[in-house]
Amino acid sequence: MEPNDAAITFRDVSVHRSGLPILEHVDATVPRGSCTVIVGPNGAGKTTLLLALIGEMRYRGEIDVRAGKNGGPLRLGYVPQRISIDRGMPLTVMEFLVMGIQKRPLWLGIRPSLKRRSLELLDMVKAGHLAGRRLGNLSGGEMQRVLLALALQQEPELLVLDEPSAGVDFQGEHLFCELLDELRLSQGFTQLMVSHDLGMVFHHATHVICLKRRVFAEGTPDEVLTPENLMALFGMHMGLMNPHAFLSDCKGEPHA
Repeated sequence: MEPNDAAITFRDVSVHRSGLPILEHVDATVPRGSCTVIVGPNGAGKTTLLLALIGEMRYRGEIDVRAGKNGGPLRLGYVPQRISIDRGMPLTVMEFLVMGIQKRPLWLGIRPSLKRRSLELLDMVKAGHLAGRRLGNLSGGEMQRVLLALALQQEPELLVLDEPSAGVDFQGEHLFCELLDELRLSQGFTQLMVSHDLGMVFHHATHVICLKRRVFAEGTPDEVLTPENLMALFGMHMGLMNPHAFLSDCKGEPHA
């Protein structure tokens, strides 16, 4: 891959916590405009790598982020796996979206321009009907759409998501990933996400990083998610099933 085709380049990135290695000498590339998914077992360092990228985790090595359209760093949007909220708090989705950008107190009312923009963002993520709902009454899938709308508020050139469909049912996960595909193509951002769902990876990823403290393999889903790599990544519990049949199920292919 040519350097100009990379949105992010990780070079020899290591993270230690309490003297224990979490990531060791990670070298990987996120192609520009791609849907890059990081996969690996629990404790592989997937979320840690995202936190290092967004500046929330100290690391050794280099993380080079390509310049954005304005010549500075790529504008970043981040969708966490979950947020902690007081579900009894009388805060609507609309108020949640504007509270970080409106200077005057919310009890004085929301500025019309901010209200219009927030409704546009909610419509983009197919959640316009949630504007007046209380944040604490949202389902897991509804909350993820609201968090995605919040991330899109930054008009990101790089969208980072940490297991965005965790806790969402299969149909909801499929619809959310289809929505991300549509937004990535229409808005032109690069997408980097963590996922544990290999079926989703096969259907939506354009680039995959297999991580187990180090980068085990990198490339397209067909190139790197082989039975041999899955056994090496996930160990014995993957050995309890036929990896060839498992991959056929992920791809929607008939079993041999």
